[in-house]
Amino acid sequence: MAAQDLKKMYTTILGDHFPMEMKISFDDQTLIYRKRTWKITLEDGSVDERGVRYGENPDQEAALYELVNGNLVLGECSFIEPGNGLVSGISVEDMLQVGKHPGKINLTDIDNGLNILKYLTDRPAAVILKHNNPCGASLGSSLADAYNRANRADRIAAFGGAVIMSRAVDLETAELLSQNYLEVVCAPDFEEGTLEILKARKNLRVIKMARIDRLADFENYRFVDFKSLIDGGIIAQRSAVNSIRTPADLKDAVTVRKDKEYRCDRQPTEHEIDDMLFGWAVEHGVTSNSVIYVKDGCTVGIGTGEQDRVGVAEIAVHKAYTKYADILCFDKFGLPYANMAMEVEQGTRDKADKEGIDAKTKEDRGGLTGSVMISDAFFPYRDGVDVGIVEGVSAILQAGGSMRDYESIEACNEADPKVAMKFTGQRSFKH
Repeated sequence: MAAQDLKKMYTTILGDHFPMEMKISFDDQTLIYRKRTWKITLEDGSVDERGVRYGENPDQEAALYELVNGNLVLGECSFIEPGNGLVSGISVEDMLQVGKHPGKINLTDIDNGLNILKYLTDRPAAVILKHNNPCGASLGSSLADAYNRANRADRIAAFGGAVIMSRAVDLETAELLSQNYLEVVCAPDFEEGTLEILKARKNLRVIKMARIDRLADFENYRFVDFKSLIDGGIIAQRSAVNSIRTPADLKDAVTVRKDKEYRCDRQPTEHEIDDMLFGWAVEHGVTSNSVIYVKDGCTVGIGTGEQDRVGVAEIAVHKAYTKYADILCFDKFGLPYANMAMEVEQGTRDKADKEGIDAKTKEDRGGLTGSVMISDAFFPYRDGVDVGIVEGVSAILQAGGSMRDYESIEACNEADPKVAMKFTGQRSFKH
């Protein structure tokens, strides 16, 4: 492909050869799916019927199917019934602005944002995702506050992201959204005047999803989660459910080893418990292994998809420092930290500017002091817990169940000041 043609692979709509209907049978029970297509009116007035733009890469055909018939029951578990489409139910009327026609990654980002938001519907909330992982998530006093905090948590990764919100977009939120380059904005509604602001970004996909108002209902639904294998085989599993929803669901950090009981000395405050519940909801949508840090209902650092737990705890710390330095620099100088560092290296900016940002970031420990550390599974050794304690976390939430839980409890009790810890008794892996 010629160099000047490289951009075409990202703007071309591939088309697909997938059939309009798909059936999956479980013995005598059959689920019927219909391929979702949209009739789009083009600039010349002609109408084109399109499915998904393309798959994960521009050379992969893809199709979106909506469950339209069949009520599946396996054992005592009933699965989601037809007529409850969220992403699979998006109509052409819901696409308030098509922008570049949506592809597979746009749709899965929206879906995972909803997967997190369904546990955060009681307050204004915003989740920004990139490559099916949240890069910033926050609760707020208003939708604008929630989005602004989520964006500032990782302004770098939010570039080109998908934003999913739990409330109707108002003018203040629209103005904030318009200042960023985003791929997708999805919300239950858009107030008068907001679309005119958002449509200034011609490639932005603006999607209205009224069912977000009833998103909490989806906590009660299971669905069949499929994973296709390279040999054509399929792994099917029940979808995961977050059962840690209230303070009463949290378990004391206590274990017994060689007839000796180990118990965490300090109980978390009400504020720390709120952050634990918020963080566990966000963890539900983070690729494992993962460790995240949250503070005041907002993510501070998110470590995703690593092979070892202490490593991902350290990566989340590194990201917190990096993003904190960037937002400090942006607030003070109006430019990214990386740009300022380059200017210092080129001799066009006083190195004292960079030294000041670095010193403040180090002093504030990347905003981690007083945060809650969340792990989607148990810590096999205390070294992972120690990573957070060194940075000044005040509380830790983890699954528990390790043979060395006593070491993690000792680490919390030895800290000065002491760190609170709770167990979930539930792992939250996502692959």
